[in-house]
Amino acid sequence: MEPLTHFLTGACISRAAGLNRKTLLATTTCVLAAEAADVDVLWSFKSRIEGFAHHRGITHSFIGAPFVAAFVIGFVYLLWLLKRRRGPEPAGAATGPVLPRTPRWGLLYGFALIAALSHILLDFTNNYGVRPFEPFLYKWYSWDIVFIFEPLLYVFFLAGLALPALFALINEEIGVRRRPRGQVGAIIALVLMVALWGVRDYQHRRAVAALDARLYHGAEPLRVSAFPYYLNPFKWYGVVETEKFYERVMVDSLVPEVDPAARSETRYKREETPVIEAAKDTRLGRVYLDWAQYPVLEVEPTEAGQKGYMVRFYDLRFEYPDLGRRRDHTLGAHLRLDQNLHEVGEWFGSRPRKPD
Repeated sequence: MEPLTHFLTGACISRAAGLNRKTLLATTTCVLAAEAADVDVLWSFKSRIEGFAHHRGITHSFIGAPFVAAFVIGFVYLLWLLKRRRGPEPAGAATGPVLPRTPRWGLLYGFALIAALSHILLDFTNNYGVRPFEPFLYKWYSWDIVFIFEPLLYVFFLAGLALPALFALINEEIGVRRRPRGQVGAIIALVLMVALWGVRDYQHRRAVAALDARLYHGAEPLRVSAFPYYLNPFKWYGVVETEKFYERVMVDSLVPEVDPAARSETRYKREETPVIEAAKDTRLGRVYLDWAQYPVLEVEPTEAGQKGYMVRFYDLRFEYPDLGRRRDHTLGAHLRLDQNLHEVGEWFGSRPRKPD
């Protein structure tokens, strides 16, 4: 999921469990720990390939989560030291329950670990996937039920966090002393998130079953997948693999019906050639094919005067038919080979880069 969803999830976890009433800095810790796994983007400073290879890797694993939590605690400890140097808060500035002036660091570490694990769970729900058992098993797992951007989750979380504050202002205005702590609103938000997952999981299973129950141009499917859209839980993008081709179709899981608009698209598999074999054997090829579920490689000669080949990598699971046409494939990569099939350039997106 994108960062804001993780931040809001961390805040709701803290409020729902009442962690903010047990020790100082609980909400800050949960919010930071819920997103901290994405620190792996720092690999991109070394190269785009290394960033791609390590994204959702060890920091998104069960082995890595305790270290992510420890990293967050170290950062929060530095914040606390800086705050102490600035002096105590003015009298009457604090609201809510009176907490010890020193955070309970062991308890905060437990909270951070819970929030770090929530990051893995949320990323598992979309179709990019995670590798939770790294470094013992590098297999990718994905639930494929929630789009990477889900507006309904924003509604649930923002309402669960903001409405209690609004009610507190109203109570203060009318003279009611007791302020709501936000726990109920956060619990409701998390329950609604789980309920959304339940609805989407059920519809996802219906879509997959519908895809698997039919023939495609007379061929039986070897495997099928259904990928989500945002907001609409009944609309799915289906990818079907047969022995000789891939079929891209839309699925209405409410009926359920495959290709209701009769606009399916067939992509025939390319035969293995020396160019494709050479491309697969590069660092880019190995990294990309390790991650891709439905990889497609396109080969064409390079521009006039430059002897060699351009190889494009992309994954059909992100080729949504009706989310707009782009010049470059979403999460696609490019590789340039010379006439001797040696790598001379690689990049992601449309801007060429020199070899790393």
